[in-house]
Amino acid sequence: MTALPRSTPTSQATDAHGIVAFLDAVDGVAGIEPHSVMLLRHGHVIAEGWWSPYSAPGLHQLYSLSKIFTSTAAGLARAEKLLDFDATVLSYFPELDAEVTDPASRSILVRHIATMSAGHTTEQWNRALAIDHTEPARGFLLDPPDGTPGVTFAYSQSTTYVLGAIIQRVTGCTLTEYLRPRLFEPLGIDGIDEMFWLQHPPGRDIGFAGLHATTEAVARLGQLYLQGGVWEGRQLLAPEWVAEATVTQVANGNWGGPESDWAQGYGYQFWMSRHGYRGDGAYGQLCVVLPEHDAVLAMTGEAEDMQAVLDAAWTHLLPAFDREASPAADEALAHRLTDLQLPFPAGDEAPEAEFTAGTSVLRKLERISLTPHTLTLREEDGTTTLPLTLGSWPPPTGHLTARAARTGADTVTVHLQFTQTPHKLRITCDLRTGTFDAQWRTVPLMARSVSSLASVADPGRRGSEWPGRRS
Repeated sequence: MTALPRSTPTSQATDAHGIVAFLDAVDGVAGIEPHSVMLLRHGHVIAEGWWSPYSAPGLHQLYSLSKIFTSTAAGLARAEKLLDFDATVLSYFPELDAEVTDPASRSILVRHIATMSAGHTTEQWNRALAIDHTEPARGFLLDPPDGTPGVTFAYSQSTTYVLGAIIQRVTGCTLTEYLRPRLFEPLGIDGIDEMFWLQHPPGRDIGFAGLHATTEAVARLGQLYLQGGVWEGRQLLAPEWVAEATVTQVANGNWGGPESDWAQGYGYQFWMSRHGYRGDGAYGQLCVVLPEHDAVLAMTGEAEDMQAVLDAAWTHLLPAFDREASPAADEALAHRLTDLQLPFPAGDEAPEAEFTAGTSVLRKLERISLTPHTLTLREEDGTTTLPLTLGSWPPPTGHLTARAARTGADTVTVHLQFTQTPHKLRITCDLRTGTFDAQWRTVPLMARSVSSLASVADPGRRGSEWPGRRS
């Protein structure tokens, strides 16, 4: 892999004080927990950091940030004349022609599903699954839109799913397989062989979410779009595709009011922002492209308030570009990015004890056992034992790691971190009753048992059950 060039902020005309202020605004703030950050200016990485137990080589569930990779696959397929944006969706499913009789359903074009303007007024994924769980594209076409295709916007997983399904039909391979030689390899993405997409049904990447990739892979894709589709002198994406995908193709209503970054218009799976454009995914997975500043911001995390993250970027990062800087500010930033770690309550070493489930969001998690150095979780379908260390996060075991401490006279607190996802399970153990209470900090939009989340990278477990909600 050709490394992205690294530079100090000062050498790229950026005041590092602004980057420090941005980090202070999103790190340790209620409702926001960053897991990684990478900021590029003029094609150089000027700031990067990972909060332990997350690390640079680690894959992260991107949720709906996956959509910009599906969009890129659509642009490549269009350039290869495999995909016609002015063709009907139904034309790619000829076996359904006699069955799909509603005129509005028959009129939905590929460009409509690429812009979330298929005509449905609400999220449609659950309805598509209810009609045909095995072939959601059929369920999509058999649920007539209640609005006007090409005009009515609704953020719906079904539209991106069907776009991805069509690409996989016309190319004869999964999205991951299609993108590998055309995008991932030319971009020099590290960990390319480990990257994967959740599938439904087996053999079909779901397109709208579920891609697991590194933060740098996200940053490189954002930089490719910033450079008009050119990478190291090679035109990977048609410039007209980049231009069309990253401008408003359809008005998307007034989500959150006029100052919301979810009310600025929608392109080909890209959100328009008050500044630049972006891809984003549930709980804080972000790729923000700022052409006016020649900058890209890539982040992963567990944020319940994603608008606050963007507000912090507009408040602190934008004024830092082209502002007088100093080596002292660069040193302050380097110090700020040293030894990053997810927060955990202070306490003493956990005692040896065993607890049974009291209140738990995980039905299958029946019992946990603690020693000062291990945590054992017993589920219906197996047992997992993890190392514990006081004061730091142990290296992940099977994409899972934990911390534990005695945080009160009768209380032990455990944080179980799923390091290929944004999520943690908070377990509060009561030494008096011998019971535990387990609650998600943010609820995963996928399988929710410890074993299934920890082993999601196993190819045999990549089927998914997705609720009908924004991801």
